[in-house]
Amino acid sequence: MKFFINIILISLVLISCKENASKKVYKSQSSGNINSLLVVVDNDLWSTSVGESIRRYIGAEVYGLPQVEPQFDLRQVPRSVFSDFVRMNRTVLKVQLSDEQGVKFYSDPYAKPQKMVVVSGPSRQILAELIEQNASQIISVFKNEELKERQRRTRKSLFNTAAIEKGLGLKLEIPSVYRIAKNEDDFFWIRRDTKTGIINILLYSVALQEFKTTEAFSQRVIQLRDSVAQQHIPGPTEGNFMTTETAYTPFSFFTELANTKVLETRSLWKVEGAFMSGPFVNYSFIDTKNDRLLVAEGFVYAPSEPKRDYVFELEAIIKSITIQ
Repeated sequence: MKFFINIILISLVLISCKENASKKVYKSQSSGNINSLLVVVDNDLWSTSVGESIRRYIGAEVYGLPQVEPQFDLRQVPRSVFSDFVRMNRTVLKVQLSDEQGVKFYSDPYAKPQKMVVVSGPSRQILAELIEQNASQIISVFKNEELKERQRRTRKSLFNTAAIEKGLGLKLEIPSVYRIAKNEDDFFWIRRDTKTGIINILLYSVALQEFKTTEAFSQRVIQLRDSVAQQHIPGPTEGNFMTTETAYTPFSFFTELANTKVLETRSLWKVEGAFMSGPFVNYSFIDTKNDRLLVAEGFVYAPSEPKRDYVFELEAIIKSITIQ
């Protein structure tokens, strides 16, 4: 009798396991262009202060570009069509009138990978205020997701970085479409062509210095990049070289990459007398382990082309750096 009871219990357990397994929901691969944000909000809200708040704060201008470009390409759809393949977008901002008030963050609700932020409130005014107050966090969540996606695409076909690893003691992931334009005294200039120009990465190191203020450090970064550019990045005519655009204020702040304190600087560059200019992003790693300042800079020359996604690609490459 005890034997039969045990058999029945085992059978029930197995049936329960099968039922639980069948309840697991398969999630499709998410889709969407890099930095394309699906905004799910009804038309009557999109045309009011709520939509204005979304466009002003979530779609804010990217700093450090020569022309106005938004953080994201916003694609608005009403809630009634948010179903089926529309739900597969990698990043989703949903804004809705509701008795419940707040901002909620979700991972992989309909597809994988996916980030969705839901903003709810009982009035248009409250919705607009919630968007303004939480814009920085919302942008950060979406940007981090896009950064991971950009790096995932890079890993599909990687450039051989053995020379860089040997010369500078670091690893990074670069798409195979790039090439080394210059390798001289542990200075690396890596580039790839675009439709109208080139996007570039500079990698080098100098002796480590201490700075009392962020401003002093930032000034040193600008002096250093101008000096290196004069030596290694010639202009189209003899005597011309790349320099920092003095009419545009560099924006610098500290962050952390590769477990290292880093000063990130964004601004514009130019070549005097050559009508050449563009954006750059500079990451100066305070590598105390190796007693050096490791510099990784990306800059873009792409006349008549949008530059936001080129800079974002360079950012994703540099943020893949690990220091040995």
